[in-house]
Amino acid sequence: MPLSRTASDASFILIGQDSTHDLGASGQSVTSPAESFAHDWSRAGTGGKLSLHGRHIVDAYGRVCNLRGVNLSGNCKTPVNHDHDSFPANHADVTFVGRPFPLEEAPDHLARLRRWGLTFVRLLITWEAVEHAGPGVYDVEYLDYVRRLLSLFPQYGLVAFVALHQDVWSRYTGGSGAPAWTLEAVGFDLHGLEEPGAAWLKGVKGGGHTEDERGLWPCGYQKLAAATMATCFWAGDMFAPKLKVKDAEGREVSIQRFLQDAFLNMWEVIARKLGDLEAVLGFEIMNEPHRGYVELQSMHAFDYNTDLHLGHVPTAFQSFMLGAGHPTAVGHWTRSFPMPTRLTSHRVINTAGQKAWRDDGPTQGKCLWEMHGVWGWDQKKDEGVVLRENYFKRDPQTGRDIDWYTDFYYPFVKRWAERVRAVAGEEKIVFTEPIPNEFCSTSWTPERRPPNMIYAPHWYDLNTLFMKAFGNFTVNVQGLSRGMFPLKAFYWGQKGARDNFALQIRNIVEAGYRALGETPVIIGECGIPMDMNKGEAFETDRWDWQTKMMDAMITALERSLVGFTLWNYNPDNDDHRGDDWNGENFSWFSQKRALPSNWLDHSQTSPTLDNGGRILRAVVRPYPAKTAGIPLRFEYEMNTGEFSFEWVVPENAPSANADADAQRAARASVRDPPLKTYRTEIFVPSQLAHGRKLVVKGLKPEDKYAYDEARQTLTIVPHDNAPGTVHRITVGVDPLPKPAFEVNDFWSDYGFQVLSVAVFVSSFVLFYAVSYFA
Repeated sequence: MPLSRTASDASFILIGQDSTHDLGASGQSVTSPAESFAHDWSRAGTGGKLSLHGRHIVDAYGRVCNLRGVNLSGNCKTPVNHDHDSFPANHADVTFVGRPFPLEEAPDHLARLRRWGLTFVRLLITWEAVEHAGPGVYDVEYLDYVRRLLSLFPQYGLVAFVALHQDVWSRYTGGSGAPAWTLEAVGFDLHGLEEPGAAWLKGVKGGGHTEDERGLWPCGYQKLAAATMATCFWAGDMFAPKLKVKDAEGREVSIQRFLQDAFLNMWEVIARKLGDLEAVLGFEIMNEPHRGYVELQSMHAFDYNTDLHLGHVPTAFQSFMLGAGHPTAVGHWTRSFPMPTRLTSHRVINTAGQKAWRDDGPTQGKCLWEMHGVWGWDQKKDEGVVLRENYFKRDPQTGRDIDWYTDFYYPFVKRWAERVRAVAGEEKIVFTEPIPNEFCSTSWTPERRPPNMIYAPHWYDLNTLFMKAFGNFTVNVQGLSRGMFPLKAFYWGQKGARDNFALQIRNIVEAGYRALGETPVIIGECGIPMDMNKGEAFETDRWDWQTKMMDAMITALERSLVGFTLWNYNPDNDDHRGDDWNGENFSWFSQKRALPSNWLDHSQTSPTLDNGGRILRAVVRPYPAKTAGIPLRFEYEMNTGEFSFEWVVPENAPSANADADAQRAARASVRDPPLKTYRTEIFVPSQLAHGRKLVVKGLKPEDKYAYDEARQTLTIVPHDNAPGTVHRITVGVDPLPKPAFEVNDFWSDYGFQVLSVAVFVSSFVLFYAVSYFA
C-alpha cells in the first residue's frame, strides 16, 4: 500500500513489494521513459540508442549509463568439433556453429543474464571461426548463426559489442584466433612447432592443469611462431620485406599486406553481416594485441618485468636456432619468492633437430630471420651468430627508432575503423585496448585515434593468476613492476584486497583519461580463477575465497565508476576440465550444474535460473544503471546488502558553490546532452530484495521513488534538479542478509597482539629505565 510522505519519514522510507508511488516529475517538463527495466539496453529501454558523450555512455534521454555484463564466451576460442588427440589435423574443416551455445538454448542463457543484471555482452568471435577454410573463404553458416543469436538479444534487454578474440596469435601457436593458413603462409610447419619450442601446444590439447603446466601458455607470446606472426602482421614491410606471397587474386604481395588485407576483408564481411542489428553496439578490433619482436631490446633476453619467464624460455636468438633445427641449451625458470620466478637450470631441447619451417614454404625451409640477415650459422665453429643485435629496435633501412603504437598499431586501428564503419554505419562504436598490463600511452593523440571510440583495457590480479591462490595476503604486482616500494605493495585481509584492487584499476582508468581525455573507459576483461587454492572448492563446495576475491574485484570496479564485462560465462565449463583451454577455469556458471531447460522460468524473479551459478552473491549486485546526472560515488557492501550512491545534475560550467566532486563532474559533463528525464533507474536484484523491504535514506519530502521487483528496478525521481544539485541516497534491506564473510584487515586480525607486544616492550623499557636511574 502507498506510504504517506511527511517531513519526519522522508529520509527513512520502507518500500514493500506492493508499494507504488506517483513517479511524475513534480511539475517539471521532462519526458517519461517507456516502462522497461533498469538494465534494459535495447531501444525500448533507452529511448532509441546508446551514444558517447565525453567520458560517458548515454541513452536517448541523456542519462549516464553504467553497463556491466559478461564475456560470452570462453568456449568460443575452440570449434565445436575440436579433438585434442588429432589436433592440429583437419584445420580447414572445423566449425564454430553453436559457439557459445546452440540457438535453441539461447533463451535460457539470455534470461539468466537478464536476471543477474549482466546485460552488456562482449561477444567473442575468432578469425578462425569466420575464415578457417582458406583466404577469402568465409563460413556463411557460422555468420548466419551469429546473426540469429544477436537478433534475440533485444528481447532480453541485451546489447553487445563483437570482439575478435586472439591469444598468442592462434590455436596453432598455443592460443586462439587466427586460422592455420596464416602460419602456413609465412612458412611454418604446423606439425613441427612443438619439438623446437616454437610453440607450446599442450594447453590447447587438454593440458595445462598439472603443476608443471599451469600458467605456461602466456609464454607463447615470446616463442618463435607467435612472435614471428605478430611481427609479420604489424611490421612485415619493415622487418620481413623479402617475404612475398600470393594473395587470393594471385598477385605477389608482401606478407604484411597479405595478412592485413585478409584481416580487413574478413572484418568487412563481419561488419556487413552484423552491423545493422539493434543489439550490436559496436566492434572490437582485436583482443590483447601483442607487438611480437617489434622493439625487442636484445636478442639474448626478454624483459623480465613485462614478459613471463616460466618453464623453458628461449631467447629470441635461441628460438631462431631451434626453429632452424639446431639443438640448443635453453634456460628453465621455476616459481619462486619474493620474485615470481628464477632461473634454475638449463637443458638442451630439440635434440631431434626438428625444423619449424616447411621446405616447400615461401622461405624454402630457411628461418625467416636468417633469411633477413638477423643471425647466421657459423659452419666452421658450428654455432649460431647474431649479426644484427638491434634489428627490431630501429628501422633496418633508416636506423630510426621505432614505436609499435605510433608506427604500426594506431594507423592500422584507423584503417580498420574506416572499413568497418563504411559498411556498418558511422554511429558504430569501436573498442580498442593496449598490450596487456600496459597503461594507455599518452602518444594516442586525437589525430591518431578513430572517432566514437571506447577504451577497453583488461585487468586481472596477476599474483592470483600466477599462483592460482588467493588468501588474506595480496600483492600489487602492477606497482612492483613499476618500481613501487615492496612494503607498500603488500595488503592484508578483505579490506586490503579491496583497496589493492581498487588502486590498480583506478591507475588503469585514470591513465586512460589522462591520455585520451574525455573518452569512455570500460574494463573489457576481468575475472577470477574458480580452481584457486588447489581446487579445494570443488571438493568441499565452499566457495568462500572465490566469493571474497570476486567481491574485492567488483568493489574496486565500482569505486572507479566504470562498466565492465566479466571473464567469463561459459556453459561448457565443468569441475574437471574447467573452460577446457590451457587449463583455465574462470567461468562462474556451469551448465552441468544447472536445471534442465524445461524446468526453467524465464521471469526476472525466478530463482530456477540461478542453478549452475557459483558465487552469485558476489556477482549479482545492485548498481545505478541509468543516472539522470553524473555519477560521483557508488559503494556496495554485500554483507549487509546496503549501497550508497551520489550523483550531480549536470551544468555547462562548474558552480563556485558546488563541492569539489560536483565541480569535477560538471567539467566532465560539459558536452553531455541535456537531460530529458530526471528518472534514475537502479538495478536492485530480486535475489537481494525478495522477502525483504528496501530501506531508502536521503530522500527529501518531495522526491518520488518506487521499487518493482518484477523488473528488479528501483526508480528515483528527485524534485530539485537545479544544475549542480548533488543527490545522495543510501539503500539497504530489512531484514539484513547473513554476512558472507568478515571484512578484515591487519589491525582487526592482529591489532590485539601488536598492542600487547607494544605494551610489553614499553613496560620492559620503562622497567630498565627506572632501574638504571635508580
